[in-house]
Amino acid sequence: MAGLRLVCSLLFCALTPVNSDFVIEGLRKIQKRSTEKPAGDIEVYSVDINSKVTSRFAHNVITSRAVNRGNVSKEVFFNVDLPKSAFISNFSMIIDGVTYTGVIKEKEVAKKQYEKAVSRGQTAGLVKASGRKTEKFTVSVNVASESKVTFELVYEEMLKRHLGKYEFFIKVQPKALVKHYQIDIEIYEPQGISFLNAEASFITNDLLPAIKKSFSGKRGHISFKPTLDQQRSCPNCTSSLMDGDFIVTYDVNRESPGNIQIVNGYFVHYFAPPKLTGVPKNVVYVIDISGSMYGRKMDQTKTALLKILNDTAEHDYFNFVLFSHRITAWRDSMVKATPENMEEAKKFVNQIQASGGTNINDPMLKAIELLNKGYEMKQVPERSASLIILLTDGEANEGESNPSKIQANVKNANNGKYTVYSLAFGHSPDYSFLEKLALENSGVARRIYEDSDADLQLQGFYNEVANPTLVDIKMQYPENAIADVTQNNFKQYFDGSELVVAGRITDNDLNSFAVDVNAEGADQSLKYSENIDLQEKDGVDKNLQYIFGDFIERLWAYITIQQLLEKRIHADPSEKANLTAKALDLSLKFNFVTPLTSMVVTKPEDKEKEEESFIADKFVEGQKDAQPPVSSARYAHYPVSSARYQYAAPSTPSNWVDSDPHFVINVPQKNDALCFNIQEEPGVVLNLIEDKELGIAVNGELTGNKKEENSVLSHETYFGRLGIVNKKNMLRIEVTTETITIMQGKITKIFTWEKKASVKKQGLNLVINKRANVTFTFGEGATFVIILHKAPKDHPLHRDFLGFYTLDDHMFSTEVHGLLGQFFHGIDYEISNIHETKVPNKPDATMKVKNKILTVTRGVQRDYRKDRYNSSEVACWFVHSNGEGLIDGTHTDYIVPDIFSIAD
Repeated sequence: MAGLRLVCSLLFCALTPVNSDFVIEGLRKIQKRSTEKPAGDIEVYSVDINSKVTSRFAHNVITSRAVNRGNVSKEVFFNVDLPKSAFISNFSMIIDGVTYTGVIKEKEVAKKQYEKAVSRGQTAGLVKASGRKTEKFTVSVNVASESKVTFELVYEEMLKRHLGKYEFFIKVQPKALVKHYQIDIEIYEPQGISFLNAEASFITNDLLPAIKKSFSGKRGHISFKPTLDQQRSCPNCTSSLMDGDFIVTYDVNRESPGNIQIVNGYFVHYFAPPKLTGVPKNVVYVIDISGSMYGRKMDQTKTALLKILNDTAEHDYFNFVLFSHRITAWRDSMVKATPENMEEAKKFVNQIQASGGTNINDPMLKAIELLNKGYEMKQVPERSASLIILLTDGEANEGESNPSKIQANVKNANNGKYTVYSLAFGHSPDYSFLEKLALENSGVARRIYEDSDADLQLQGFYNEVANPTLVDIKMQYPENAIADVTQNNFKQYFDGSELVVAGRITDNDLNSFAVDVNAEGADQSLKYSENIDLQEKDGVDKNLQYIFGDFIERLWAYITIQQLLEKRIHADPSEKANLTAKALDLSLKFNFVTPLTSMVVTKPEDKEKEEESFIADKFVEGQKDAQPPVSSARYAHYPVSSARYQYAAPSTPSNWVDSDPHFVINVPQKNDALCFNIQEEPGVVLNLIEDKELGIAVNGELTGNKKEENSVLSHETYFGRLGIVNKKNMLRIEVTTETITIMQGKITKIFTWEKKASVKKQGLNLVINKRANVTFTFGEGATFVIILHKAPKDHPLHRDFLGFYTLDDHMFSTEVHGLLGQFFHGIDYEISNIHETKVPNKPDATMKVKNKILTVTRGVQRDYRKDRYNSSEVACWFVHSNGEGLIDGTHTDYIVPDIFSIAD
């Protein structure tokens, strides 16, 4: 490979993701990467990961050095997996003795600077989602022959306590042997360290001595410095065995419930009381059982629910509300977790079946109704914690489907009484909607990744909220002596976690600092008090400052920015502007890359060389189309203000129709895509391609979902049968979900999807990939790919269906037409007036196309070319009303009598 890729990652479980941009100016043009020729002349000879943790706040520096020992310039990569909640505070590079240093700027200012640079067609970098807890920061640069490059990335994060410990995950994946590889972690905790562990998933007996661990009193140290021989996958190998997670866990001593630390006029208060009797909890599990949950998802959900029931304390109360297009409550009131009731609940869970649409509004209101009734009828203890846990894998399409109205309905009905947790199963749900739903009701949203361990992810989330020990916690600080305090009232405290409050001390003459914590326990009201004599703080200040200066002030800023960004998600417009201004001011003041700022790395003044730039856009949870712009072309007609939206472009020229049916038109000259749907009845045949000059046509027949008795379902349709005609070769090909039939004159050959097969004859090359896809190529011309989508056997709703994709579209004549064909030789349009709507992450815009003015919406469609199970997502401008205004005529003009129709 042309560059040696290195990956060093530090991560930990975080609930609040951030979004950021990097604009790097002054780098030389990057060579196109080759995947064929190795680059043995590039050597990454040093990777140094240095983390200094003071009172849960970590300052992380990753330094990597590489050298090009060859006689030509080569490309080298710097890839780092970052925690989703981390704030980058600096990035710099030293190339040929010249330093490129990062500067934090307001996002719009940096974006304008970037747009000026990309107008020259320069390359994009990327910070994207790369794992469950991380996102990847990537930079690649050319290194001249016999030259060196040094990368240094600095970021800061607050470690959160979960289940009685703080945790570092360090993903070690250097890809090759590194002469100097080092992880060094220093920890200073004023409360004292109670335990400190370090382990790695890839550790062997030879590597074990490379891990050094020590702690005593307030200080701890972890190091990992493997030699070259220890890194080898075998005694004489040049490949590395270091591929996995390096895990560090620790906790602090808990001699008192709280701990206060003060440095240079800022305080931080950590609160985690010792083991208490658990407060009874009342949980309503609101579970999606719509058709899309059928199969493995439903099985995993049931497995998790059964395990959760086993772990439920007998003093707890619970109920289930299942929803598809209708809702079902298990019982009409909250149920105590007695052994008898648990057995009945398990029987109920085992009988759950998935089918139907998705109604989220009504089950959420039902859950609130059940909890209200529980308190009003005294069915549940007065001293108890009440939670609603929503699990869904889709978006509302039944009942009330407007996300904003669902959010308002739940917020008004709940009135702040119960905590809502939103669990998004897979990537199909509208995460922004679920996040706002949770935050408006004192909870959090969490992604449950669609993987083999999804049931364990669900159980893991439950474990975090399984044992509330305090409710209604209020923290009081000296009146008239403090300001800018972060959140200091909390609905619950869960065993094994920690509540953190920070603020600024305004009274310089304060002699002591007292904190009172009032809360409700299982049996009585509780009060905790802490008091610090400020006259004795000088020595402590020096200890706290030894790692990286005024860390408490930075910790306060970090927490404040995180909380301001969370409040923005569900604030009204007037309040949102104020919150944005405050968060932006702090981001700039403390040099943090946040959703409101970007980092610009600028080349020193050199008028003889052309300025170059690339941007890396950090992934935002719930923003499905967070991808880098591929070139300046996509912004050519956009107003500058629209640059806030970053959209994904298709990776290769292709047009297709798949699923409901969704038509996607790639527009390579703009690095963008257009899309539209066609809504018609099952049995209707649509013309997709017709080229009179070549004598080729493709038509598709629609089929619908199965119908359930007395059910009300959306009228989804798909292509169940496709017909391909090649008049010049006297060919007719019929593709259904069962067979592929080739007819040429009087000869008919029938193939099934159950065996791999190929046909090569004059004018046709056909390849059937077993149960996956079939590819047709006509001579040196057009290529079609038809993908088979298999529904689970005996699914009550879904049928098998087909997706149709085209390659080499330019091989058709200028006379080609049809719903897809008319776009094969390009489509010109202009986008302007991009503006937000009530639906998060789906802005509207004005499109000028074919001398018409249309209102279009940013959307996402799925591309199954590479993987028919795990599709990629392609962002596009969605044209409403069956593509009216974009397609020639109306969609009914493309209805034809049968699948082999072709004009004379």
